[in-house]
Amino acid sequence: MYVIHRFITKKCILAIKISTLQFIYNTGIQFISFILKITAFFNTKIKLGVEGRRKTFKVLEEHINIPHRTFWFHCASLGEYEQGLPVFEKLRARYKTHKIVLSFFSPSGYEIRKNSPIADVVVYLPLDTKKNASRFLNIIKPELAIFVKYDIWPNYLDALNNNSVRTILISAAFRNDQIYFKPYGSMFRKALFTFEHIFTQNEYSKTLLKSIGYNNTTVSGDTRFDRVSNQLKIDNSLQFIEEFLNQKMCIVVGSSWPEDEALFVNFINSKKNNDVKYIVAPHNIKTSQINNFKSKLDTEVILYSEKDTKALKEYSVLIIDTIGLLSKIYSYAHIAYVGGAMGTTGLHNTLEPAVFGIPILIGKNHQKFPEAQSLIDNGGMFAVENQNEFDTILTKLIENDNFRTISGSKNAAYINKYKGAVIQIINYLRI
Repeated sequence: MYVIHRFITKKCILAIKISTLQFIYNTGIQFISFILKITAFFNTKIKLGVEGRRKTFKVLEEHINIPHRTFWFHCASLGEYEQGLPVFEKLRARYKTHKIVLSFFSPSGYEIRKNSPIADVVVYLPLDTKKNASRFLNIIKPELAIFVKYDIWPNYLDALNNNSVRTILISAAFRNDQIYFKPYGSMFRKALFTFEHIFTQNEYSKTLLKSIGYNNTTVSGDTRFDRVSNQLKIDNSLQFIEEFLNQKMCIVVGSSWPEDEALFVNFINSKKNNDVKYIVAPHNIKTSQINNFKSKLDTEVILYSEKDTKALKEYSVLIIDTIGLLSKIYSYAHIAYVGGAMGTTGLHNTLEPAVFGIPILIGKNHQKFPEAQSLIDNGGMFAVENQNEFDTILTKLIENDNFRTISGSKNAAYINKYKGAVIQIINYLRI
C-alpha cells in the first residue's frame, strides 16, 4: 500500500508541475503575442510575421476543404525547409492527390518560399495557443504531420496527439543543455513523447532521448546531405559568373556577416593578387551594409545588380546583392568561406559548398553545429580564430594546389558517406 501511495503521490506532483508549466507557458505565449504586435510598428520583419499570422486561417479555409486528404509540413525557417525538402519532394511525388500545407514560423522562411511548388498552401504558423492549434487542425485535418529538426510547439503537438494524427520529427539534433533534459522540462518532454517516431541526425541525440525514456528513434542522419547531393544533379551554370571569373581562381564567401567580411577586407587589401577573384554573397543584402563593405575594399568591386551595365571580367570582387543563387555559385569555387561563426549569429550551411569537393573556412564559434566539427576532424574544413590564422590558411589553400585538392576531396567524400536519410524516412512513412 505504501508503494502504491508513493506512486500515486509522485504522479500527482508531476501532474501539478506540468499543469503549472502549461499555465506559465500559455500565459507567456499571450504576452509574446502582445509584445510582437507592439514591436511590429518598429520592425519590418516582425510586422511581416504578425500580419501573415493574422491571415493564416482565412487562407487555409479558402484552399482546404473536407474531401481533401492532407499532409502538413512544418519548418521554423528557411534552413529547416531546405533540410526537409528532399522528404517533402518524395511525398509530393508519391501522393499526388493529397493537399500539402506548408507552414513557417519565421518570415525569413515564409517570404522566400511562399510559392514553393511542393505545397498547395503556404502559411505562417499561428502562435502556439490551444485555441489556434485546435482551429488549425480542424481546418486542415492532416493524415500526417512532419516537423523538421526542432520548433517543437506543445499545444500543437498535444492537439495532433488528441486527434490521433501520425506525427514525425525528422533531422532532429539534441543537446544536453536543452530544456527537454532539465528537471524543469517535464512539459516539453511530454511534447516529445507525442511524436510517433523521431529520426535523429546522430547517435548522441538518440542517447539523450533514451535517457528520458523515449525509444522510438532511428539514427537516419541529416537530410541535408541528400538535399545538397541533389545539387550535383542539376545544371549549376551561370553565364555571368563565368564572364566575371575569366578562368581565374575563385573564392566564394557565402552568407557573410560584417565580422566575416572584415577578414576579407584586410586580406584582399593586403594581397592584391590579380589571379584570384572573390564572390561575396552577404546574408543581409541591405544597401547600406553592402555599401559599407564595398567602401572598405581597395580594389575594383561590382554588384550583381550592375552586371548588365559593365564588363564583369575587369573586376576583382563581385557582391551578390540578391538571393537564391548561392548554391549554384558554390559550384564555381576553388575555396569557400561560410559566414556566421566569426560572430554570434550562427554558422550557415557548410554542406552546400562541401558537396562540390572544395575546402571550406569558417569562424571560431561553431560549437553548436556538429557537422562543422566533423568536417574539421575530417580535414576538409578549417576554423579560424583571428586575422592571422585566416591569412595563413587561406594563403596556403591559394598557393598549394595539392593541399587544396586533397582538402576539398575530403569534404566530397564526407557528404557521399552520410547521404541516405531520406530513403529511411520514406520507407518508414508508408501510408
